[in-house]
Order: sequence, then C-alpha cells, then structure tokens
Amino acid sequence: MKNEQMIVPDKVNIWEVLPRDGFQMEDKWIPTEEKIRIIRGLASTGIKHIEVTSFVHPQAIPQLKDAEEVVKRVQDLDGVKFRALVPNLRGAERAINAGMKKIKILLSATDSHSLSNSNCIVKEAQMDHLPIVELAGKYGVEVGGSIAVAFGCPYEGKVPLEKIVSILEGYKDMGVNEVSLADTAGMGNPKQVSEMLSIIRGLFPSFKFTLHLHNTRGMAFANAVAALQQGITDFDSSTTGLGGCPYAPNAAGNIPTEDIVHGFHEMGIRTAINLDSLLEIASNIKSTIGHDGGSFILKAGPNNRLHSKPKGQKKLG
Repeated sequence: MKNEQMIVPDKVNIWEVLPRDGFQMEDKWIPTEEKIRIIRGLASTGIKHIEVTSFVHPQAIPQLKDAEEVVKRVQDLDGVKFRALVPNLRGAERAINAGMKKIKILLSATDSHSLSNSNCIVKEAQMDHLPIVELAGKYGVEVGGSIAVAFGCPYEGKVPLEKIVSILEGYKDMGVNEVSLADTAGMGNPKQVSEMLSIIRGLFPSFKFTLHLHNTRGMAFANAVAALQQGITDFDSSTTGLGGCPYAPNAAGNIPTEDIVHGFHEMGIRTAINLDSLLEIASNIKSTIGHDGGSFILKAGPNNRLHSKPKGQKKLG
C-alpha cells in the first residue's frame, strides 16, 4: 500500500471570535469590565487576532451595546490585531469612529437566511455594502467579507456553488478580496469543503479565503483539516465553544479555540498560542458565563495530560 503523506501548512492564524460570536448569544448581561478582562486574558495566551465585537444596533443584540467602550479599552494590547463585524453603513461609521482598523461585512449565501438576518435578499444586501467599502477606503480601514451558511442553509439545504461564485464576483467588483466562508449551521462535510475550496481558489486566485466553522453536528475539526489540505491558514474559533447564529435554528457555537489549537498542535502545526494558558482562561470563562459550548479539550484535557497508571491486581486463588 502506498503511504501518501498529508500536506498541510506548518503554521496557521487563529481568529478568536468569542467576544463577538460567543457573547452575542448570551441573554444575561456580561458587564463591560468582564468583557475587557476576558479579552485581555485571551490575548495573554498568545492569541494575536481577535474579533472584538459587532457594531450592530443595540436593540438587535443588547449584549453588544457597549461596543465602543470595549474597543476603546483594549487598544493598548500591542501585537493584537482586532476586527469588528459591521452589519450596515451606520455600524461601519461607529466602528471607524471607535478606532477600528479592520471591519468585516456579512452576506448570506441564500435569500432565506438573508431575509432572516438582514431583512433583504442577497443581491440587495450586497449592494448595500458598497458604501461601507467606500467609507472604509476613505479612512484606510481594511475590509473583509464573509458568506454565512456557505456550506448549507437551514431553510434551503445545500447551497449551489453558483451562488457562492456570484457573491464572490460581487465582492471582487467592490475590491474586497478576503472572504470568510462560514458553516453557520454546521451542515458542511470535509469532501464538500475540499471541493468548494479547490474550485473557488482556482476561480479567484488573488483572494484570501478563511474558514468560520460551527460545530453543530461535530464536523468542524474534520472540515478544518480538509481546508488545511487546500492551503487555508486562517480559522475562526471561540474559546469554550460559545456562540451560534440567532438566525440559524439549533446552530451551535464555533469550534472551540482550545479544540482546534490542540488538534493543530498534535498535527505539528504552529499557532503561537499557549494551550495550557488557554485552558486556564477557558475554565475561568466557563465559570464566569456559567456554561461552555461543548469543548472537548476543556472536559478531557490535552493528550499530554496523562493519568496515573492503574495498580495491578493480584490474581485470586
């Protein structure tokens, strides 16, 4: 039997999205001071990329109504790159005024999810994003795009590749060439992820694609490995696995940061994140929030955390 070696990148970037994706699903108010403490704790583990908040209307997601204050009070964290999700032009204006240097805009792959999330169909939503890109360009702010439910929609099922390509063409026309593909409902599988990335990377060679994987059906790490094999080096994750999408029924949170970091480290892939420190922070977050989102490593511990060997029993008789 021929032994074929898996070819994957030797290092990756992890974008921590707990302060946005995780917090947005929590009904109980998390005090601003606590959010700041958590973000600082995450940065202390070696995490260099953080999606710090969303500048969504406070009535839509009250948990993130302190976005400006949060951004203001973490600016002193040297070496950490922040981004914020913005749903519309007003959100972009708030983000830029707060000092954000990178923003992320969101489109849905299907009209059904877009109507639920943005109250308009995909084509209309993408047209509304052009003023955001123009505003960001005026102030030298970096813009990344994203496609929600890219690997499956809870309302429409599997998404035809043509829809993904059409949205990417729209992003290209706007000058946005970094796009996050989100498995918002956790409906993707490794074969699908691999095939889609192979095709769209060929069609859009100048684009940087990133993965935002939810673990609703336990497929997130397998999908991450499939993406690695297609050359993807940037992944979103949420410490303790908290999060989800308010507009995707039964959607679980992102793959836990500690799970994806542990898995990558076991594969010899560098993340620059100290796993032991991350697990300590994750444990504190679980205590603070009151629950986690299904973290395997927080429960079982890493592979190198061995147990005492059992003592042998004497034979009877």
